[in-house]
Amino acid sequence: MRAGLRALLTLWLLLAGATVARAETIVFTDVNVVPMDRERMIPHTTVIVTDGVIESIGIMAKLPAGTPVIDGKGAWLVPGLADMHNHVTNRDDLAVLLANGVTTMLNMGEATNAFAGRTRIAVNRGEVPGPQVFTAFVVDGDPQYGHFVVRTAEEARATVRLAKANGYSFMKVYTNLSAEAFAALADEAKAQGMGVVGHNVAAVGLAKQLAAGQAMVAHVEEFFTGFFPEPPADDQQAPPADARIADAIALVKAHGAAVTSDLFTYRTIAAQFGRPEAVTAYLAAPEARYVSPADRIEWARSGYQKKAVDLSRRVAFEARFVKAMADADVPLIAGGDAPTIAGLVPGFALHDEIDAMLGAGLTPWQALSAATRTPGEFIAKTVSGAAKFGAIAPGYRADLLLVAENPLEKPATLRTPAGVMVGGRWHDRAALDAMLADVGGRRAAH
Repeated sequence: MRAGLRALLTLWLLLAGATVARAETIVFTDVNVVPMDRERMIPHTTVIVTDGVIESIGIMAKLPAGTPVIDGKGAWLVPGLADMHNHVTNRDDLAVLLANGVTTMLNMGEATNAFAGRTRIAVNRGEVPGPQVFTAFVVDGDPQYGHFVVRTAEEARATVRLAKANGYSFMKVYTNLSAEAFAALADEAKAQGMGVVGHNVAAVGLAKQLAAGQAMVAHVEEFFTGFFPEPPADDQQAPPADARIADAIALVKAHGAAVTSDLFTYRTIAAQFGRPEAVTAYLAAPEARYVSPADRIEWARSGYQKKAVDLSRRVAFEARFVKAMADADVPLIAGGDAPTIAGLVPGFALHDEIDAMLGAGLTPWQALSAATRTPGEFIAKTVSGAAKFGAIAPGYRADLLLVAENPLEKPATLRTPAGVMVGGRWHDRAALDAMLADVGGRRAAH
């Protein structure tokens, strides 16, 4: 009788199309686990989740009657994906991220006060569907790019303390920050237990920034202006010599810093330089229906399409650079940079980045590590007290994807998960489809 009830419950979980509130215990049976602690697979096993945390793998425990059971039927269970560079600031975009299997995100600047505070807290408590949210407060030395301006050491220190008080985990530095303000910000961030991430600061340079404790370079292309030699005056878009890649890798590894792989972002920007038709195509793409009306307007106004610049050689160089970093075990983390750049849709852009890494020659293990294991290690290193994630292991957050095929052989399976668990809450395929349909329908009505 109990087996029959359990079978009915399993069928309901898989087919009902509902989002299941976190139970005390949820069990996955007959799943092939890709734990991402190292390159391996655990076949046809059981994973038990209790109170949003992975309790055990491979242990058949006697469970109370009525315990929710998700029968994997030989499907593959992998850690949820991490988008470590986006600019998502609303609940609809959070839903689109979750429907794409993203269970952790880092907002890299310009989050609204409501999102950085109230929404972030609600999502991280499980009260609002979405990935676990971390935020970075961005500062610059002048208003050229529209960011919060700090000009003095005193202002920098006060801003770090203010960001800390408002729940930010990181300080993001931008191009025009002064050397004095950067030094004070880095020192105060260390004192406050906050990580420093971001761009090359022109007055400082990446070598000094990493030496001062900057934990992450926000774009691969920051090395063009912050580390590699300037290009010839008569060929400003010339890529650096490949021989200099080893020097950049040595710098990053010497300081244990992470680098955000944004191959797809840079390629998408390059494709629209001087080409308004490219932006028109982005707006007409099927996934663009999930982009907010305000962002679609900004896409159409994209300034890149007004500049005739050929970045193709730099795009190709970046692919070789990222491949070399992956092979040298530089901590690469994946980011989608959506939705503020034309062509980058939340969630979808992260999958596009994974594809771009594969196209650059990274193995599926390397690319998937950049979207799971390495982000988890980065957060553990830089955010005190953060729950462990990015691997399937006892004690880790239950952020999980159930997919039809082995992602280390067929990474495209990550685009269509059979279900997503975030912080112990299970959302089946029907629920994910409903999220997308709700967002698409609402945004089409505006």
